[in-house]
Amino acid sequence: MKNKGFTLIELLVVIAIIGILSAIVLASLDTARNKGVDAAARADLDDARAQAENYYDSQSPNTYVGVCTTAATGIVNMLNGAANDEGTTVGGSGGVTCNSSASAWAAETSLKNAINGASNWCVDSTGTSTPRSAALSSNTNC
Repeated sequence: MKNKGFTLIELLVVIAIIGILSAIVLASLDTARNKGVDAAARADLDDARAQAENYYDSQSPNTYVGVCTTAATGIVNMLNGAANDEGTTVGGSGGVTCNSSASAWAAETSLKNAINGASNWCVDSTGTSTPRSAALSSNTNC
């Protein structure tokens, strides 16, 4: 009588191959997830730029003062959205920073995946939307 079935070695080899393949797939999914989170945060900051211009136009005289903190501007929600996307906070270390003056404003968020070596994304009132390596600190331009 001939035995049919798999040996223990054959089963262990198949299980090892499946384990290796699943580890590779999970690593790739994590990278893709982080890129998606960064894209969402960047989109939130780009939306905030348009909202900041609406705020500027609605002020008399035209000013950006308060654009980062006035809840009615709507930009606060977008900054919070960018911070939530990245799992940080507005104004927190490694989170979203926003600065404004009468004539300019800038906002920046940290990224999970660096872009060309830069770990932050910055938008400002001049229309700039760019990666940054240095922190925004108190600047009102990227």
